[in-house]
This record gives sequence, structure tokens and C-alpha cells, in this order.
Amino acid sequence: MAPSYTPIALQHVNLVVPRGTLHVAKEFYGEVIGFASDPVPQLQKDVLLWFRIGDGPQQIHVAFEGVKDHPSPSPISSRHPCFSLASPEALLALQQRMYEHSLSGAESAAQQCDKPGAENSGAKGVEYPTRFFARDYAGNRLEFAVASS
Repeated sequence: MAPSYTPIALQHVNLVVPRGTLHVAKEFYGEVIGFASDPVPQLQKDVLLWFRIGDGPQQIHVAFEGVKDHPSPSPISSRHPCFSLASPEALLALQQRMYEHSLSGAESAAQQCDKPGAENSGAKGVEYPTRFFARDYAGNRLEFAVASS
């Protein structure tokens, strides 16, 4: 049996496109592939698209490349999967586990992990679920959120 903090589903995958091409992404993913559009957070109407896969709950998110205001001089990718967890308690347990491991110095330690109890490093807004972000040992961005009901 998997530990209670193990993700239970893939919620969404974030794909990136060049700035100024959301209209092209809307045509490709919406009209060509046939994904239905979902509403995006109000604060990101001009920088993000969400598409529902079938009857859901999985989605494809399309956004501009790069993480805004990141201190690194090299481009940091905003591509990422989002994994769902069964409960807020499971999410907190995984975040605590990943954060502590990120401090361990182990070869497999996450390069970054949002600190439990601190503000998450993602975009803000009432539309967002309880979540946290991390970058694995290789720099891949990962999002973890409570499963939507």
C-alpha cells in the first residue's frame, strides 16, 4: 500500500509557448485538437490558457516560458506536471518530507521546495487550490495540489 502522501492522479501538465502566441495556442489546442477551454484565474487572463481533456478532471495549461522574477541568470522553465493528493493533510505531509529532504544534501535532494507554512512560489489568486512547488534534483519543476472534488 502506498504511503498517504503519495500523489493519486495527474491533475494537469503545463506547456509553454512564445510570448504573444496565446491566440495560436487557442486555435491549435481548441480548434485543431478539440479541447474545451476552461476559465483561467482573473489575474492571468492574458498570459495563460486552460483546456479540459475530455470530461476532465485533467487539463492542459498553456503559458509563456520562464518563471517570472526568478533570480537565476539562465532561463528557468515553467513547464511542469501537477500531481493531485487526496487531502490537505497528505499534501502537507509530502511537502514536509520533500522540504526536509531538500535540506539533506543528498544527491536526490530537490534543488528547491516551498517551505511548509510559507507562501507557495506559484501565482496567487482565489482560483488556485492549496498547493506547493518544488524542483527535483535535475531542475524539473513539479506542482502538488489537493485533488479537486
